[in-house]
Amino acid sequence: MQNVALIIVLAPLVGAIIAGLFPVSRRFAHRVTISAVGLSFFLSLYVFYQIVFGGHEIFNETLYTWLVAGNISLEIGFMIDSLTALMMVVVTFVSWMVHIYTIGYMRDDPGYQRFFSYINLFTFSMLMLVMSNNFVQLFFGWEAVGLVSYLLIGFWYTRETAIYANLKAFLVNRVGDFGFILGIAAVLMTFNSLSYTEVFGLAQAGNYEQTISIFSGTEWSAMTVICILLFIGAMGKSAQFPLHVWLPDSMEGPTPISALIHAATMVTAGIFMVARMSPLFELSETALSFVLVIGAITAFFMGILAIVQNDIKRVVAYSTLSQLGYMTVALGASAYAAGIFHLMTHAFFKALLFLGAGSVIIAMHHEQDMRKMGGLKKYLPITYWTMLIGSLALIGFPGFAGFFSKDAIIEAAHHAYEAERAGAFFAYYAVLLGVFITALYTFRMFFLTFHGKERMDEHTREHLHETPSVVTGPLIALAIPSIFIGMFTISPLLFGHYFDGAIFVEAAHNAFAGHESHSSVAWMIISFIGHGLLQPPFWLALFGFGTAYYFYMIRPDLPGEIVKNIEVPYKILLDKYGFDRFNDWFFAGGARRVGDKFWKMGDIKTIDGLINGTANTIGWFSSVARNVQTGMLYHYAFAMIIGLAVLLGTFVIL
Repeated sequence: MQNVALIIVLAPLVGAIIAGLFPVSRRFAHRVTISAVGLSFFLSLYVFYQIVFGGHEIFNETLYTWLVAGNISLEIGFMIDSLTALMMVVVTFVSWMVHIYTIGYMRDDPGYQRFFSYINLFTFSMLMLVMSNNFVQLFFGWEAVGLVSYLLIGFWYTRETAIYANLKAFLVNRVGDFGFILGIAAVLMTFNSLSYTEVFGLAQAGNYEQTISIFSGTEWSAMTVICILLFIGAMGKSAQFPLHVWLPDSMEGPTPISALIHAATMVTAGIFMVARMSPLFELSETALSFVLVIGAITAFFMGILAIVQNDIKRVVAYSTLSQLGYMTVALGASAYAAGIFHLMTHAFFKALLFLGAGSVIIAMHHEQDMRKMGGLKKYLPITYWTMLIGSLALIGFPGFAGFFSKDAIIEAAHHAYEAERAGAFFAYYAVLLGVFITALYTFRMFFLTFHGKERMDEHTREHLHETPSVVTGPLIALAIPSIFIGMFTISPLLFGHYFDGAIFVEAAHNAFAGHESHSSVAWMIISFIGHGLLQPPFWLALFGFGTAYYFYMIRPDLPGEIVKNIEVPYKILLDKYGFDRFNDWFFAGGARRVGDKFWKMGDIKTIDGLINGTANTIGWFSSVARNVQTGMLYHYAFAMIIGLAVLLGTFVIL
């Protein structure tokens, strides 16, 4: 298992080095990187089979110790259990599809080899994160995916908007990462260890009852402080309110990056981390309520913003924010399995929607404004049907992947509400109403893009055609699990014992306890769908679909009339609740102002003023003294007489 795990991790790193540091051709660059990720995917499938079906014990070993300080060891090691195996398969499969898709999307880009190197490096970093068995390696992977994200968002570095977007992502994530590293420090201070198994064992043994004095005279639960600090890291990485502002602007990067990093994998790192830390979070009701409320705010209010977006990629981006909120609500409701279940299904259908949007953008000659599209169904049939599948999965249409995972989250939120967990009342109704909002913005995007009047210019219309197979192939490959993955995995992931030993849930917090299925899988799926047809989420989704159809197919003039009557709320939504302006003033603007002060005080006043001033003074004195050296003997004799007179006068005075 150790050798297989090493190959899975190192293959993308080798591909990144070859494509990025050696003068290889474009074809060789994509072949070596795609082969590397493909190898990682198939070996991940092998590991998944061994862990889940082969009866292989959980692999948890240290591979390398690179520093020992007292009782603390900083190590590189892997822990591969059912949770890790699932994440490995999701990360490598989506990454593999994106790599293949990139051949067509980035075909004419001068940074072709560099791009493939970056996305291979990202895959390596994400695998290091999910496979870690200690907090140090977790932090390494955490920062590595952040670094590669920064490089990829600003991949087109000649664009001012791209530079602004990657700076914004960098600064906002520094806030989250500051909380994250404080959380790791609190873990070390409390448990004197950075190993997952040791920390979890000590916490479950009762060490969580310790307190921390943050301010003089106050005592805080150590576990609550640790969990909230760790979750602040997740808020940045998984774009939760109010650290969500970086993700929509990250659409400045190429579309394959939107699918790989900002929909399916990197932004789910925070969700994975909280699920991995479930033995800690289960010991703090306060932390769980905090997670629950933050997720609910993100799910509801970020979904509303998607309704007013006209850029097709930004609609999908705000949808990602909202769906990440759903996953976070599941975590706060102690339904970690439901959160990971939705993470998995979402990875497939959201990557599909992003890559489908990229296919539309390619066909439209890189036009992204949906107001300049319409009627694309007859030009892009494969893109149309695959995006329809992705859209139905996103809104949770019965039978599609998103239906099973989203309904499970809503049920978990309802259970937390009945259990009177703080914040659960708001969370339940936020995710419930969010179903209507999701259906509305999803099919607004779909109808504006593929149906109705053709609004593109004549030149674009004449050259419209379906994108190459290297683009549509990954769409078809992602569409298949977007339909079936939910029904095939709901039984073991949600009602079975798949996560036993990987996720810990207190018996009183378990929303699905007592619901284990003892019937056939087919009957359970039919029962789940039948139950879902009678519940509010289905009717809210149907209502959202109907509203979008009426507004954008039957009465396309109506949205404009409504906007005229609600100008103030509409402007607030266009302004994104003012968070971007606050970020520009506080995070980005504040960082720039601090940097400007340091530049003026350090560079101009200290270096230029003091250090360079001293040099200038010496230079001036030398230029004056140089004039004394005339070469005339009587000048030197006169200077000696004057000096002697000064010395004698000083002697007489003293």
